[in-house]
Amino acid sequence: MKKLLSYTFLFLILVSCSGNDALEVGNKTSIEVEPIYDAGKVVKGEIIEAKIRVRNTGVYPLAIADVTTSCSCTVPEKPDELVPPGEEIIIKAQVDTEKTSGGLINKSVTIVANTEPSTTTVIIRAEVTKK
Repeated sequence: MKKLLSYTFLFLILVSCSGNDALEVGNKTSIEVEPIYDAGKVVKGEIIEAKIRVRNTGVYPLAIADVTTSCSCTVPEKPDELVPPGEEIIIKAQVDTEKTSGGLINKSVTIVANTEPSTTTVIIRAEVTKK
């Protein structure tokens, strides 16, 4: 009987501690992001410091699972924290233009999150000029 009471008490404590803003499996939200980040004209060899603004426009917290890129010359930073509804976060991505042939470049950054659809792609665009 003591075990049953102990388990019941423990269960009630765990249930009462859960908050309404906790992320649960299946909670989909929505985001707003500019599809193109235009870095303008840059000199070959320059590092582009892209700052991609992501706004949670849904009703559940936004969880970013992964941030991937189209090539090794682009390195993103994946945020670890949840983004509450109505808030925004900055995803940073660096593009090394040293190995590009010059001209117009388009590098993609794909954000994987608890959204529908689950992936959102942003293009980092720049015109690379010779040194």
